[in-house]
Amino acid sequence: MSRAALAAISHGTSDPAGQAVVARLAADVAAEAARRGHPEEVRLGHVDVQDPDVAATLAALPEGTPAVVVPVLLSAGYHVNVDLARETADVGREVTISGALGPDDRLVELLVERLEAAGADPRTDTILLGAAGSSDPAAVDDCRDMGRRLAARLDADVEIGFLSAAEPRVRDAVAAARRERPQRRVVVASYLLAPGYFQDLLVAAGADVTAAPLLPAPEGPGGAPDSPRQLIEVMLDRFAAGERALTARADDCV
Repeated sequence: MSRAALAAISHGTSDPAGQAVVARLAADVAAEAARRGHPEEVRLGHVDVQDPDVAATLAALPEGTPAVVVPVLLSAGYHVNVDLARETADVGREVTISGALGPDDRLVELLVERLEAAGADPRTDTILLGAAGSSDPAAVDDCRDMGRRLAARLDADVEIGFLSAAEPRVRDAVAAARRERPQRRVVVASYLLAPGYFQDLLVAAGADVTAAPLLPAPEGPGGAPDSPRQLIEVMLDRFAAGERALTARADDCV
């Protein structure tokens, strides 16, 4: 089997800063793969909002090249289990869908970095993990898993709130934290990938401090900053696992 391409499929956003940092992540993944001696074809596509869509992203790959679709999503909800499964079926090439980016302890380390940059102190602040939410119970469980991992890493209680589809909602979790510990600041760790609509909702939820998303907005006119090494490593690991699955599938067909 020939070397697979990496199709990085994000949710998509209309926010220019979000578009810039996700595009930079795909470019940095390609650069790191080449540095390691594996110059995979890396293409960025989107499951919603932006173009190219999944079909166009896969169609742009060289004919006959197998593809590993790496969801640039923090949990495997509807977009992974339904949208991507449907849109990668019968596309004229071998395709497998890797796991989502989370849960993963490397993302916990990145959350801690964002909290530290925001000036949070888990010894004196109440920490909430703010997630997008999903109608898929497994995706919600993944977010709760990340909350437990973050609590273990901080050696502190971490509550979790969701912006949609799951309970408790972030605004309600913030209000409850204030009632229970009025002497403490409420700090939200953003378990969102990039700037955009959901990060704006998180900021508007009323916490004293809201940390930046995993891919922070660019500062000034210099373009998107270097992508976090943790996200690059997770994406390349998901790709490697997907490529192994493609190889095993090909071996089974021999």
